[in-house]
Amino acid sequence: MNVLSSTLRLLLLVLLIASGVSVQAEEQERVPAGALWMLKLDGTVGPSTADYLVRGLEQAAGSGAAAVMLRINTPGGLDSSMRDMVAAVLASPIPVICHVAPGGARAASAGTFLLYSCHIAAMAPATNLGAATPVSIGAPLTPAPGGESPKPEAGGDAPGDDKQAAPASKSAMERKVTNDAVAYIRSLAELRGRNADWAEKAVREGASLSAARALEMGVIDLVAADTEALLTALRDKHIKIGSREISLDLVTAPRVVHNPDWRSEFLAVITNPNVAYVLMLIGLYGLIFEFSNPGFGLPGILGATCLLVALYAFQILPISYAGLGLMLLGVGLIAAEVMMPSFGVFGVGGLIAFVVGSIMLMDTEIPAYQVAMPVIVALSVMTGVLLFVILSMAMRAHRRPRVFGAESVINQCATIERVSADQVMARLEGELWSVRCTVPLVVGDRVRVRALDGLTLVVDKLED
Repeated sequence: MNVLSSTLRLLLLVLLIASGVSVQAEEQERVPAGALWMLKLDGTVGPSTADYLVRGLEQAAGSGAAAVMLRINTPGGLDSSMRDMVAAVLASPIPVICHVAPGGARAASAGTFLLYSCHIAAMAPATNLGAATPVSIGAPLTPAPGGESPKPEAGGDAPGDDKQAAPASKSAMERKVTNDAVAYIRSLAELRGRNADWAEKAVREGASLSAARALEMGVIDLVAADTEALLTALRDKHIKIGSREISLDLVTAPRVVHNPDWRSEFLAVITNPNVAYVLMLIGLYGLIFEFSNPGFGLPGILGATCLLVALYAFQILPISYAGLGLMLLGVGLIAAEVMMPSFGVFGVGGLIAFVVGSIMLMDTEIPAYQVAMPVIVALSVMTGVLLFVILSMAMRAHRRPRVFGAESVINQCATIERVSADQVMARLEGELWSVRCTVPLVVGDRVRVRALDGLTLVVDKLED
């Protein structure tokens, strides 16, 4: 049901793109200068949230905003998306205020890196941060387009817990990934003048802190229950951005709530692993149907569109190319079974490869970026049922008695189409045959084939 609703949202977003662009442009023109832009990060860090934050900061700076307030509640997410967001915050020409709120919210894993990068870091009471240990090891440190580097995920200790250092038996790759994350968060802490030692502990040991302890240890700048309290506490506070010193007097500043637009919503839908998975299968099966029935048109157009959208989503998701290759191999073998029945050899092998590839598809331990097992099971069962139907049809055709040569026309009925002085012609199975009968025949008579004499049908006339 979730996949179906996401697919419907995707279609609706595509239909509303043009109108959405024009509405956004009109709203942008009405934004006053010197405003406080309000952005929100609620949920897993991914490509859509990175796109929303990066473009939101750019639009806020372009409109002459006084500052941006980013409200955070995240369990973490993808490392590549987090680094895009941190880079945008570091490059922002206006102050970025991070507020972990409301009560019960958290800035875990990737959220901790993002909080450390902001000019002002604040938390509401009953919130926590930390648990920034990379938990998915094996990707390259420097992400290529579509690749994935260390992937932090939600998790870690209860606030204030201490762990022993990582065991020396960790692999070289694990040590490289951890050291890379430590160096990254320490550089952010040193840039903003925050507690770098605890930041390293959050990465190496998965440590977490409550809001009060974070303030006490110099991890954040202040604790504020809500936006009004935060802005009041920041009145007349000065921060330095580049060579400029900016005074934060935002209590009376007009506020602009910047919600995700159609593009961010579109990315959120297609980068859902379940939706991208279904889109890829629709695309592949649509193209297979089009190639097996040339000239139909709609399956080919729909299949090509869905496949391209799925491939775009995959290139910004942490996918396993081995899993994707197994899926493509499986679909190819199933298609081969449809077009050249092998009585199960291609089909069963393809189904096994398809299921194994689906399970391996997402190369991450983050639950939000894994294909749901019920979706895999449902599509695998549907593919298996389709394969069973095809095999049943092939077996029935295999068992059907074979009829060749003269035997194939015996007892067939035909219609007389042409009568001349020396020849009578009848149409049988789409072809004209010479016929011979013991009684006179006229055009339109129905006859039954009794025998075959060379290329001449020996027939009996059927009574009306």
